[in-house]
This record gives sequence, structure tokens and C-alpha cells, in this order.
Amino acid sequence: MSATAAPPRVTIHDVARHAGVSHQTVSRVLNEHPSVAPTTRHRVLEAIQVLRYHPNLAARSLVTQRSGTLGIVGHGLPHYGPAQMMVNIEQAARSRGYSVTLASIPELREVEIERAIMELRRQNVDGMILITNLLGVDITRIQRLCGTVPFVLVDLPDSGTAAGATIDQEAGARLAAEHLIALGHERIALLLGPQRWHDARLRLDGWHSALKRANLSPVATLEGDWSAASGFGLTQELLAGRVPFTALLVSNDQMALGALWALHERGISVPDDVSIVGFDDIPESRFFHPPLTTVRQDFAALGALSLAALVKAIEEPDVPATPAVIQPELIVRASSARARS
Repeated sequence: MSATAAPPRVTIHDVARHAGVSHQTVSRVLNEHPSVAPTTRHRVLEAIQVLRYHPNLAARSLVTQRSGTLGIVGHGLPHYGPAQMMVNIEQAARSRGYSVTLASIPELREVEIERAIMELRRQNVDGMILITNLLGVDITRIQRLCGTVPFVLVDLPDSGTAAGATIDQEAGARLAAEHLIALGHERIALLLGPQRWHDARLRLDGWHSALKRANLSPVATLEGDWSAASGFGLTQELLAGRVPFTALLVSNDQMALGALWALHERGISVPDDVSIVGFDDIPESRFFHPPLTTVRQDFAALGALSLAALVKAIEEPDVPATPAVIQPELIVRASSARARS
């Protein structure tokens, strides 16, 4: 009894015949070439889906002298924001036919970033995306380490030739503070994320900017570590110090969750006695008690735009980089209300 023959492999020529175009046009679509008309691109992509065509990456690698692999340098993956960045970048990469390898950084230090870059270079990646968030990162040093390998920095503005995509953290923080100010709150305490993180520092800058414009100063400023436990502990510290406050601006939703529990334990009502605004809009935040007012970040757009910037740097190295800035959105829920007179 003979074994069942394997189905013939779908080729780029099969896709071309199905779409009614040349195989060169299919190749341009696969390589994201801008010269293809949108209607033609749609027909080719539809044919690829119908025929379940998978590019021969090994053959393409021989022609292009590329590995088809991108490297991601990441830190803080247990936290929601960095994890979402990584997941969405990986999905965007795979949709463009690239595989992904991750170099995780155990500590947010330049020496660890440098070690991760060299590890990825040894794997001959075509390009690198750095999700490092270290305040004051030395871009010139990173450029030297990357050599001829293109790279982009995620969520790090003012990165020059390494421009990828960024979410405007400072603008998001201003939205949060302006929301509380508009509700009549004047005694606002700040629960910060770790200040060696670039995003945490920008959120603090945004809060300060909005408060200063309203001729207000925070009644207290305490630094945490992104965890719910730190939000709980910092709020306990505020209450023990008898600092009068009617609202909390919190650097992320997990810390806001801890703050909610600390207030609940003391019999303090949210939002009747204290209003709280977080940052990130994690999926669970609308199920907090009460549902959390927060700032939403579009991580899917961040991943897609960062990946697009890297692919452009790989395929069009002489074209200047243009950073993409994504605006966050204030999501108003039940944890914030008008201040009591």
C-alpha cells in the first residue's frame, strides 16, 4: 500500500495566476513595495489567503542575504505595558513574514541593553526593536553597538535616526490631571512609577504641567514600582501621614488597584471621598470596584507602527526616519467624581 502523496507546494506563480498579475507583482506585495496599486495589492493578498501560500523564507534569504528574523530587546515583560508592546510587535512582524527572537533584560541597566544587542547581532537578525524605557539611554552608544544592523526605539521620543513609534505619555498624564482639576479637585496626591523609567518620568511631567497651569501643587508625591502592592503601601503611607487629599493620580492601573484596596480597608469611599485616575486601561480596569477612570494606550498601533518603521529602515536605509506619535485617550469611569465642596 503506497503512502498518500503530499499535496504540491503552492508557489508564487500559482498566486500570480490566481490574482491575474505577474509573479514580480506578487513579490512586490510580499515585500511591501509602495508602487503596487491598492486594488492590485488587495487581489494578491486575497489570493495568498485563498491558496494558503507561505513564502519560502529559505530561498528568499539566499536572494536577499537576509535571515527573515527580527530581534526584540525587552525589559519589564511581567508588566502590562512592556508585555503588550512585545506581543503587538511580534504579531505585526509575523504578519509581514518575519520571525522574532527575544533578548530579555533582567535589569534596566545600560550594560544589560548592550549585552542583549550583542546577543542578537550574533544571531544575524535583520533588524532590532528596543523596548528598554531606560531614562537617559545613550543612543549614540547603541548606534555603535548595532553597527550596520537597523534598529528602532519604541516609545522613546527624541530618538533621531532611531525613531520608531511613541505614545505621548506626557499628553496622557495631562489629560488625567486636567480631568480631576475640571472636577474641582485641588488637593491631589501623586503615586509615581519608578523614576528611572522614561514613561514614569514623562507621566510625572504631564501631571506637573497641568497642575502648574491651574496654579496647583501636589499635596504629596510618592514613588512606587508599578505593582499593586506598592500602590497599596503608598496609599497606606499617605493615610498614616494624615495628608489631606481628595484625589490620586496614579502612574499605572495596577498601582491604582492597590490604592483602591487601601482606601477600602480604611472605609474611605471612592469616588465620594477620594477620586482615582490610573494609566494604561488594562482589560481588568473596567471591572475594578468601582470601575477605574484611566488613560488608554493603543499598543496595537504602537506595535504596528514600530514594526513598519524597522522594516522601512531595513528595506530603505537611505530614507530619513520619521517618528510616529500616538495620542492616548482618557477613559472616564466611576472612580472619579466632582470634589466635595
